[in-house]
Amino acid sequence: MLLYKFFGEEKLGDNVNQVKLQEPLLFNLQALASATNNFHQSNKLGQGGFGPVYRGKLSNGQEIAVKKLSRASGQGQEEFMNEVVVISKLQHRNLVRLLGNCVEGGEKMLVYEYLPNKSLDAFLFDLVKSKLLDWRRRFNIIEGICRGLLYLHRDSRLKIIHRDLKASNILLDEELNPKISDFGLARIFGDNGDQANTIRVVGTYGYMSPEYAMKGRFSEKSDVFSFGVLLLEIVSGRRNSCFYDDEDDMSLLGFISLPYIAWKMWNANNIVALTDPIICEPCFEMEILRCIHVGLLCVQDFANDRPSVSIVISMLKSEIIDLPLPKQPAYTERQIARDACSSQNNLRKCSVNNVTVSMVQGR
Repeated sequence: MLLYKFFGEEKLGDNVNQVKLQEPLLFNLQALASATNNFHQSNKLGQGGFGPVYRGKLSNGQEIAVKKLSRASGQGQEEFMNEVVVISKLQHRNLVRLLGNCVEGGEKMLVYEYLPNKSLDAFLFDLVKSKLLDWRRRFNIIEGICRGLLYLHRDSRLKIIHRDLKASNILLDEELNPKISDFGLARIFGDNGDQANTIRVVGTYGYMSPEYAMKGRFSEKSDVFSFGVLLLEIVSGRRNSCFYDDEDDMSLLGFISLPYIAWKMWNANNIVALTDPIICEPCFEMEILRCIHVGLLCVQDFANDRPSVSIVISMLKSEIIDLPLPKQPAYTERQIARDACSSQNNLRKCSVNNVTVSMVQGR
């Protein structure tokens, strides 16, 4: 297996604040082809927004996951280099580990540690596998995602906004511990940056905060919103999919979000109707209720009404006893959701893979 240095001391543009690359390793294309049996269909782990992911085994016996970027995916050199830079600088047990990358013969590939249980959505929304996720495991996954987000937002050297947090981007190791993955859309802030605007919105509808979806404005509170949707999915076992309502008027056809449904059931003191029957046990009721409450606080329409990740962790640990009452989330997303749902008939959840140009602004 041939490995050599890539990018050297080049710098990226403004999107990563001129952070120097620290020479990630480049895999030889032939070595990756050999490891994956020439990217055989039997080794395909899944299909992401940017292309397929394959399982492989290196000559030394190490198992790997190879993200092979589709040439038609829309992910350009900027996103590819962005992901290399971001992940190569991150070391945390709840973040996926990047082993290397490959740029050869017109191909762009990222090589990750292999995680045998694939992604959270493969368990959570599967009738059989979801039974393996009892409440203790689900709560451990919730806490692990929080720890990973806290590292990105507060504890790493630079603040990182993920911008595409969702169930399919949470990978599970052999013990079902979560690892946040897919940093192609992530943005790095220096010490002075808290918020940025982009002229083109990228990410996954249903997980996007209102200020990002409508105005292209993102911050750590955007990730908090996505986490809130994910938390409600974990508790309910339901996707934040396309629910429609046309009771009053066909012209009012719109998208009823899972956060709205959760708020309605929580407000009616009917959390049993929301909770996945697999985890619905009386001994966990208070903990589940608190998680739903925290999830609803995370999906508030206005960013200032949402807690930071550090406060979310304190809330989940009951270090903060009295939680504020959540306001009613948006009932419909209307045209945005309708467009998203129509594009998701074939792919349940997909990313909009457009290049972004960001302007960092202090808040």
